[in-house]
Amino acid sequence: MSLPLPANEAERLATLKNYNVLETSPEQSFDDLTLLAAEICQTPIALVSLIDENRQWFKSKIGITLDEMSRDTAFCAHAILQQYEVMEVRDARLDERFAHNPLVTRLPHIRFYAGAPLVTGDGHALGTICVLDDKPRALSREQLDALRALSRQVVAQLELRRQTTDVIKEVANRKLAETMLMRQFEELTASKHEADMLLTLAHQNRRALLNVVEDEKRAGQKLRESEEKFRQIAETINEVFWITDPNKNRIIYISPAYEKIWGRSCESVYQSPDSWPNAVHADDREAIDHAVRSKLVAGDYDEIYRIHRPDNSVRWIHDRAFPIRNAAHEVYRVVGTAEDITEHRKLEEQFRQAQKMEAIGQLAGGVAHDFNNILAVIQMYSDLMQLDGNLSVEQKDSLDEIAAASQRATNLTRQLLVFSRHEKIKTRNLDLSESISNLAKMLRRILGEDIQMRFLLATQPLLVHADSGMIDQIVLNLSINARDAMPSGGTLTIETTAVDFDEVAAVQSARARAGAFTCLSVSDTGCGIPEDILPRIFEPFFTTKEAGKGTGLGLATVFSIVEQHRGWIEVLSEPGRGTTFRLYIPRLASGSVQPDKKRRPADATLAGSETILLVEDDESLRSIFKKSLRQLGYRVLDAENPARARELWQRYQPEIRLLLTDLVMPGGMDGREFAQNLLATAPHLKVIYTSGYSSEMHLRDLKLGPGVSFLSKPFDMLTLAQLIRDSLAGK
Repeated sequence: MSLPLPANEAERLATLKNYNVLETSPEQSFDDLTLLAAEICQTPIALVSLIDENRQWFKSKIGITLDEMSRDTAFCAHAILQQYEVMEVRDARLDERFAHNPLVTRLPHIRFYAGAPLVTGDGHALGTICVLDDKPRALSREQLDALRALSRQVVAQLELRRQTTDVIKEVANRKLAETMLMRQFEELTASKHEADMLLTLAHQNRRALLNVVEDEKRAGQKLRESEEKFRQIAETINEVFWITDPNKNRIIYISPAYEKIWGRSCESVYQSPDSWPNAVHADDREAIDHAVRSKLVAGDYDEIYRIHRPDNSVRWIHDRAFPIRNAAHEVYRVVGTAEDITEHRKLEEQFRQAQKMEAIGQLAGGVAHDFNNILAVIQMYSDLMQLDGNLSVEQKDSLDEIAAASQRATNLTRQLLVFSRHEKIKTRNLDLSESISNLAKMLRRILGEDIQMRFLLATQPLLVHADSGMIDQIVLNLSINARDAMPSGGTLTIETTAVDFDEVAAVQSARARAGAFTCLSVSDTGCGIPEDILPRIFEPFFTTKEAGKGTGLGLATVFSIVEQHRGWIEVLSEPGRGTTFRLYIPRLASGSVQPDKKRRPADATLAGSETILLVEDDESLRSIFKKSLRQLGYRVLDAENPARARELWQRYQPEIRLLLTDLVMPGGMDGREFAQNLLATAPHLKVIYTSGYSSEMHLRDLKLGPGVSFLSKPFDMLTLAQLIRDSLAGK
């Protein structure tokens, strides 16, 4: 075999043989771990593979029909050389060890492999738990950690399987010996004549009987040693090992792990065998009672349920049972294991939550695109109307309100994208108290007359480096939640203060740290948050509101924004007396506030007379772009798709100075491809891309440079006019 062998190959093979697992039937405990590996790593193939002299044999498999394959071609034969490290092959075709491997060049065309060695307590790598894919890829740090954890669980299952088998054999051998001795005694005492014969034989074979006694002593010693070995195993494994009679009315043995997992003494179960179901969660108790009655003796008992510990914590349990039969094939004992799988459940929940968040991200991108197109129309029409010199003061104020509302809607869209990690926050230096003062008028309108508002804002500047739109969203979300908590009215207090934590003060809070911070406090006099609900309020999609009145994203969004600003949140609540949220954000020692750009109508200095080719599939947007640009003096040739734009280009190419095109359009060609086609024949053409999707999403793929710019929707007329002039001027 050309492949290098582990240094301890002989001992490793002996250890593998000692587990007596090769060529055994599939077992649910191993299949569960294989399924979990495939789900966590999102691969079509997952295996529990064991390596002997010439092959790798699969104890468990998903996504493949083979039971074994040659060791020469096995990826796992390489993985066991790494002992405790996960071997990850991100693209097998690029790895000289596997580029010509028939598993790569022919079916199943493996491109990706990651295997965690199954290392026993004495340091022998018996095989791997591995995941495979026919596409190149890489695992995240969390997935690699999960694969290592699953490898330890496979080894634990192998050890438990061997120990359980040894115990069952020892018990069966002892029972067989007892049965044989009883049968001999009954035969020898069947008649007085036979008893006399026994006495005669005893005198004649005294030495032989003494030898039997000695053998019995040795057998008893071995049995005691076996029992001691059983006790050592049962009392050191993390799972609860138990033995009962078939009716589970008598606990013959239960391991000390019961006290650790259940939080109750083993003695209490010995004294009251029917007390353990009292700890089972009320929602699971009926199903478990039925399973005990109907499945235990049949050998089908394999249940997952919850228990309540005395400290009120809840744990998830995977409980399995195996009937033990006597020579007459009657069940006279039941042995089982109960494993605490709470951490496994959390891992699965994290995986499901990650999938859910990915779905939100996809939804956010689509919603942002459509919503940003609508906002762009509103902003551009608002700017166009402001060019009218006959507007009254009231009309100008109304247009300013429309522009402000449009900007808040833009921030709301960005907030959804930031929450789903589709766009980064855009920070600047700002005075937190000033930002909240600017929101006061809108808050009073939203909260209504039943809510009395109090603003206790610091008189000195509280400078923070933050995204102003995200800060607005924090205050809005917390204020709306406070309003909902005060259906009959109450008082909402918003306060800003400067707070300094030293090392001693920082340790008083789980998340606090030493430094200078600004504290934003939002308090209400509402119904408060129940103690059992409080730990879950920041979970995405968790809400106590009626259907249709809450998404469960409000506080999750607040938590996400504060974390991205390197801060933390503390919550104080008392049912019936109200709730206070305190948000801590790092405070700047000095600096100047960077004001928001003031919107003003485009003026004559931004006008022009050049010809612009406009490509936009949204009819409303195309119409307002055309009106705005013509108002500035430009000649506009507009098209709803690249095909129509191509016709205009062929007709007016010498006159067209700038292409203004949306990136995402229906049909076979998007804006970027269309622009690149034109630039191939007219390299001096200026190009401005626009899109309602996240700018972060597009800028990763766009090649911007001299004469090529990107403008994220929505934008105002001034911004567009300035960018057009800069592009045409070659800036």
